[in-house]
Amino acid sequence: MIKKVIYLAILIACHHLSAQEAPTQLSLQEAIDFALENNRSVINAGRDIDAAIEQKWETTASGLPQISADVDYQNNLKQQIQVIPAELFGGAPGEFAEVVFGTKHSMTAFATLNQKIFDGSYIVALQSAKVFLEISKNAKTKTDLQVRQSVIDAYGNVLLAEESIAIFNRNIEVLEKNLYETNKIYENGLEEEESVEQLKITLTGVKSSLNNTERLKTIAYQMLNINLGLDVYNPLILTDDLAELTEENKSLALLNTEENPENTIDYQIAENDTEAKALMLKLEKSKALPTLNAFINGGYSSYSDDFAFTKKSQDWFGSSLFGLNLSIPIFSSGMRSASTQRASINLDKSKTDLLETEQRIKLQIASAKSDYQFAMEDFENKKESLKLAERIEQKNQTKFFEGIGSSFELRQAQTQLYTAQQELLQAMLDVVNSKAALETALNVVSLN
Repeated sequence: MIKKVIYLAILIACHHLSAQEAPTQLSLQEAIDFALENNRSVINAGRDIDAAIEQKWETTASGLPQISADVDYQNNLKQQIQVIPAELFGGAPGEFAEVVFGTKHSMTAFATLNQKIFDGSYIVALQSAKVFLEISKNAKTKTDLQVRQSVIDAYGNVLLAEESIAIFNRNIEVLEKNLYETNKIYENGLEEEESVEQLKITLTGVKSSLNNTERLKTIAYQMLNINLGLDVYNPLILTDDLAELTEENKSLALLNTEENPENTIDYQIAENDTEAKALMLKLEKSKALPTLNAFINGGYSSYSDDFAFTKKSQDWFGSSLFGLNLSIPIFSSGMRSASTQRASINLDKSKTDLLETEQRIKLQIASAKSDYQFAMEDFENKKESLKLAERIEQKNQTKFFEGIGSSFELRQAQTQLYTAQQELLQAMLDVVNSKAALETALNVVSLN
């Protein structure tokens, strides 16, 4: 039976490890979903909510009955001697007798119940705990939005590097072919050496860009892993294509989304701050109110010249006490008034900050919409520019090998083509990233 239990435990553990295994292939949406569960900032934001829930109960429990118990043992190693007139015991007048009051050993055991009856600060604390929980939830939402945008940016940077490397390799293949053919023509005396040198310069530049992009790709993968909450060296295969993502992220409907700052997480966080400042003002005002607390205790005491408290024959004397405590603030030399005025000033500042946040969010949304619209327009323009650059390069290549074009013109056309290729890739990435930035500003996930 024990072997079966151990075997079952091993199976469960293996299943758990398998469930936590790092993914090797991810689409963009899968990457976002994974990050929202495993990103370290997201995990800690969730823990903040758990902590806020516990703090809320901690605050609530502080106003509920509190029971404590005390056990006190005393051993009078050297008992104090008192002197009293000896004539009380039949002695001569004027003489004193030495006596010891009490026993060498004593023990008391008491339990006390305390209960708040009225405390204005406790009521404010309950409201504050609720607001603090709301702040933690809003902070979690903001973290999710930021992580989502970071994953999109990192995922796009990886795709950009991958596409750039593929294009560089194709360009190198074409350049090496052109260089080989040009070199043969030069060896036959039908071309100038400058033409070969021009192609070598271009080829060297493209190879250098390829090497740099290879290094950037490694960094891009590592950054993506960090955003996903994975080990920085975790191997990944991205299943989405940059061109497809660009088309999927072109959304005119998103540009028509209503600009409502009150729906954004930044506004809600600023609103939480105003609520917190209002509660601080209530707290300062509550300090001028009286507080009323009640308590009741009960216990036993025992005394002996020998340590005999564990014996059944030892006598124990019970006692109990009930009491109320009413505390009334009367005069504080203006301290409470100053604290209240300071809290009122902070509340006014928070209201001003809320208004400033509202205006800033409106500007942020308008700017994000403008950036997104420009990104889509720029993407279309860059597609047309690439087509033109390809035709120009092809014409110059034909003219060069037919002997009616110079190597300088060919190199200029090739450089123009390579620039157009990179600009189109960047324009694709800008569409994806600017849409993510707009969605973050609007506090929406997707709207196609």
